[in-house]
Amino acid sequence: MQIRIEDMTQEGAGLGRDNGMAVFVKGTVLGDLVECEITKVKKNYAFGRLVELVEPSPDRIEAECPYSGICGGCQYSRLAYDAQLKLKEKQVRDKLTRLGGLENPKVNPTIGMEEPFRYRNKATMPVWTGGIITRKGGIVENLGEPAIGFYRGKSHDVVDCYDCYLQSEPAMAAAEALRRFMAEDNITAYDPKWDKGLIRHLIVKTARGTGEVMVILVINGKGIPNAQKLIEMLDDYIYNLPPAENGVEYSLESVVLNINKTGKDIMSDECITIAGKPTILEEVGGLKFEISPLSFYQVNPVQMEKLYGKAMEYADLHGSETVLDLYCGVGTIGIFAMQAGAGRVIGIESVKGAVIDANRNSVINGIVKSRYVCGRAEEELPKLISGEGLKDEDLKIDSADVVFLDPPRAGCDERLLDAVVSVEPSKIVYISCDPATLARDIRYLSEKGYVFEEATPVDMFPWTMHVEVVTCLQRVNS
Repeated sequence: MQIRIEDMTQEGAGLGRDNGMAVFVKGTVLGDLVECEITKVKKNYAFGRLVELVEPSPDRIEAECPYSGICGGCQYSRLAYDAQLKLKEKQVRDKLTRLGGLENPKVNPTIGMEEPFRYRNKATMPVWTGGIITRKGGIVENLGEPAIGFYRGKSHDVVDCYDCYLQSEPAMAAAEALRRFMAEDNITAYDPKWDKGLIRHLIVKTARGTGEVMVILVINGKGIPNAQKLIEMLDDYIYNLPPAENGVEYSLESVVLNINKTGKDIMSDECITIAGKPTILEEVGGLKFEISPLSFYQVNPVQMEKLYGKAMEYADLHGSETVLDLYCGVGTIGIFAMQAGAGRVIGIESVKGAVIDANRNSVINGIVKSRYVCGRAEEELPKLISGEGLKDEDLKIDSADVVFLDPPRAGCDERLLDAVVSVEPSKIVYISCDPATLARDIRYLSEKGYVFEEATPVDMFPWTMHVEVVTCLQRVNS
């Protein structure tokens, strides 16, 4: 059949319709007119295989990345950047309408980047050698050459990526250093089939404002043989890089081992600093932030300034407000709020290292009227409201003026939303990386006396299907 592609899925497939039935076709982009062959039919939708590109979309481009279609990232690599921004705006509006129950929600144009490359300050790369084999005498060897990169779409096959245009130069330099070290010293990669092998993941954090770099090696063991050689190789590869576009010089400041023998998550809670310091320092918007191995920090610092700038615009702080920063990470939103004029900030975060960073970041930036609590937000906030067992009276919450919500992709627990409503903030500023769970939570809050004002998508993740959204909700009788 011949169909016009009118939307794109989160996996990057084109979506068209034939007599009302949705048809998903891989390899197509928004605006394409294609001939496709139906390969599978369900009750309300079908899948098709691209046979001929009858009329290419005016927004179709050649992918710049040589791994496009191989690596599982960059689902929108063949769609022009301006078209990506419009598509993400449309997708946010559709989610708010269909899942949030809003009629004609005000969604502003997506805030994009001037140079949408090399924007990620954190790279998480799996390591693979094709498996391992145990020789006579118990000697464990790799079956193939080290591959360090990213997973192929919908698989755990590692694409050996020598350069990703989204990642920082230090991240790719560190990958090459590790690749060479593993080959020279016969270091094994973890093989889940036999539950043996050493290196699981390479994680690199790069501070754009200062050039400081942290390398985290996730291992299935207690240490790395000849680790000093690896540290020196990492230092050489990163030191020899040219300066960043903003003129800062890159420097390796931290090498950390993360001991993960269970593999349930990418990282465990056990971190050992084997070289340098346990944190790196980032500078954004005139503020300084210390970042530790386990702490959450927005991956795109350029867009983070725009995102938090819009959040502060929605909050409209004047100098005496009590602000709650829930899922606060290393305290970035709360510190921006104090800079914008908040009276005091109370933050809650479940990762202990991030809470330590948040308190330290407040001190670094000269902020004294902020407090941070470690625990699950849905459990800790009710305790702060009731005041039971509190040792610090400054943590007691009777009411709040503005609440910032920045939850993980799963959205907010209803217990947390109920606790937020109970302190009757005049405004809730909700920052979300998943428009679907955002829409669900907005529907819930709208039943509790809050009205949706407007939303602004911010393109934190160019070339991918992900988008960050900052939303303003107002209490009805405020």
